[in-house]
Amino acid sequence: MSDALRCTVVIPTYNRSELLRHSLDSLTRQRMPANQFEVIVVDDGSTDDTADVATSFQDRLDLRYHYQPDEGFRAAAARNIGIADARSPICVFTDSGIMLHADNLNQHVASHQSTTGPTAVVAYIYGFSSDDTNIDVVRERLDVDDLDGSIARMQAKRECRDIRELFYDRYGEDLTRIPAPWQIFWTGNVSAQTTQLRAVGGFDEQFRTWGGEDLDLGYRLHLNGATFIFNRQAKAVHIPHEKAFDQSMRAATRNYHYMAEKYGSPVMRILAELPPRRFLDFNELAAAAI
Repeated sequence: MSDALRCTVVIPTYNRSELLRHSLDSLTRQRMPANQFEVIVVDDGSTDDTADVATSFQDRLDLRYHYQPDEGFRAAAARNIGIADARSPICVFTDSGIMLHADNLNQHVASHQSTTGPTAVVAYIYGFSSDDTNIDVVRERLDVDDLDGSIARMQAKRECRDIRELFYDRYGEDLTRIPAPWQIFWTGNVSAQTTQLRAVGGFDEQFRTWGGEDLDLGYRLHLNGATFIFNRQAKAVHIPHEKAFDQSMRAATRNYHYMAEKYGSPVMRILAELPPRRFLDFNELAAAAI
């Protein structure tokens, strides 16, 4: 079967079994035939019924479940387990609580096939926002039993837009024209080539709090020659769930300082010192620093 695999979906999770159920359910509805992709769920030490939920999909998906003991936040290590276990040429990263449009995996693979050399794909997540009003609209609009219809309605009404829409409004959608496309390589819905992920060392497991481990990986993919592509049609929806946004951003800022020390580059020092609410200015400042 592995010879036919086109991509591997890697999902780290922790005590979010119901959100995971929705994510896996969306994978059962992919237009890509089920024997052409695999799913790797890596459990970061859950104490709920995550294992039962994951394995309950093994009759519908080519799914493998891994468990690592709860030793704190280890999403980077969890994703690295997925990269190491992947049997396909492309890893698609998503999270429990993200539901993928039926054409999502086809779109990721198409972007890789249309680009020469190593590629990193940034895709679109409806409802991914820090705006509570936007989150309330997602709750009203999202029908988990009609995901594609829900996305079509959000798209038609220009509602529940990805927070990075502000980025695309300013810089456009051709990520090859900006100096730091890795700034928006957020692992809710991205992909990269498995061989390159392994070549650059995967995720840095020194990240033990939320935020930055995906940018760190994106930066190394960029330095290693990856072409960054934005694919608006590789759509997904972020199911509203509780997250302390300000607390998360403080953790991310600490991680950005770690990255500045790790690389010692002017662009990373800018990232560490830039207030989170000014993320739109980063590429302009990066262009001046490079």
